[in-house]
Amino acid sequence: MPTNRTTTVLHSPVVDSLGKGIANGRLCPGHVLTLEEIQDRFGVSRTVARDSMRILESMGLVRSKRRVGIMVQPPENWNVYDPKLIWWRLSGENRDAQLRTLTELRIAVEPMATSAAAIKASGDQRERLVELSREMRRLGEKGDLEEFMERDQEFHRLLLEASGNEMFAALSDVVAIVLEGRTQLGLMPEHPEPEALDLHEEVARYISRADSEGAETAMRELLSEVRAAILEH
Repeated sequence: MPTNRTTTVLHSPVVDSLGKGIANGRLCPGHVLTLEEIQDRFGVSRTVARDSMRILESMGLVRSKRRVGIMVQPPENWNVYDPKLIWWRLSGENRDAQLRTLTELRIAVEPMATSAAAIKASGDQRERLVELSREMRRLGEKGDLEEFMERDQEFHRLLLEASGNEMFAALSDVVAIVLEGRTQLGLMPEHPEPEALDLHEEVARYISRADSEGAETAMRELLSEVRAAILEH
């Protein structure tokens, strides 16, 4: 559990500004930062500057080098599954590329997770997935995108957890931030596509029946619809 100070620094203007700058290429690999420069630029104490750099270093965005300074790292060193980094990339100039790679990840993982959930989900999880898919239809047809997003996040989080595979479940925050990004950044239509609503209900229905093949196929179709919508945007 992070300390209050760490939590505050994580959401500080220093972390956010420098993190976005690195994630979107305005601060290139090899660029050197110093604590003094950060203090002067943001008007913060040395402690805040140092804590901010530690957070960025934990994401792989920077690395401290003795007698050199704090050096910006290339993308291959980044923790690309960090939700904060994903958000920065989604809100930047290269968001289409980030959406594409994240959707490809979902296509690779979620159909298999859905198949496993159809076999391993508890009775309560099956019921909740069906309930969520119905709520999503109601909210989607109403055009309440904020509430729809929250149910959508819960649906996919629950599905990944119900798979019984801790590696799939660990991607819950990644999928949640993608769904949030599509909504908050204006990448969702005013009303979700009817096909997407149908397919969420199909996925839930197949899982409730313990039909792993049907569930996997429905999820694959759902993500194909998502991918097509992203490519068209």
